[in-house]
Amino acid sequence: MRNIDELKFDEKGLIPAIVVDAVSKKVLTLAYMNRESLMISMEKELTCFWSRSRQALWLKGETSGNYQHIVSITADCDNDALVVLVEPDGPACHTGSFSCFTHPVYESEARHEFSYEMLMELIKGRKEEKKEGSYTTYLFEKGLDKILKKVGEESTEVIIAAKDRDKKETVYEIADLAYHVMVLMIEAGISLEDIHKELASRHVIDHKVKQEKMTS
Repeated sequence: MRNIDELKFDEKGLIPAIVVDAVSKKVLTLAYMNRESLMISMEKELTCFWSRSRQALWLKGETSGNYQHIVSITADCDNDALVVLVEPDGPACHTGSFSCFTHPVYESEARHEFSYEMLMELIKGRKEEKKEGSYTTYLFEKGLDKILKKVGEESTEVIIAAKDRDKKETVYEIADLAYHVMVLMIEAGISLEDIHKELASRHVIDHKVKQEKMTS
């Protein structure tokens, strides 16, 4: 663990803090902290910055309610920049956008960004705005029973491929299963954040069980 005294604040006593969503790993904003705001952030486990325009401390969410609950703070190799991993209560940007970074400058035609969040949004779009010829739309039109049947079928395919110890086929079938489970999630109104929170709660429980075993 880095000591705060090891951090390098600039001539104005500031250090840049890149705020990242703990679930999606998307960059939410770039802000600045001074020693006092960093101490407050660690004490409250809420992001607190130094507003360069107002020349004052700024507890994110104090007026909007969009607090950012800190998961971790990590310094770079030169100790002069921070990455703050958070679980946000709402949008990071004053415009109401989830992230402050919303204006594309360049995008490679050969390489395309992929994320589970983007796939979930695509699947959700197929449910809300039916697209002719879309397999995803077809599943939603057929309804829950059809979706559940496909989840069951793909689960069986995963088992068969894994039993045969065919890694390539197992990866392929797991991807199919993951997609159909995500269709089910959209149909059931379940978000990736819901699953993240459930798994996170189990991690805490598992950690406690391990601690109890070690001390017993």
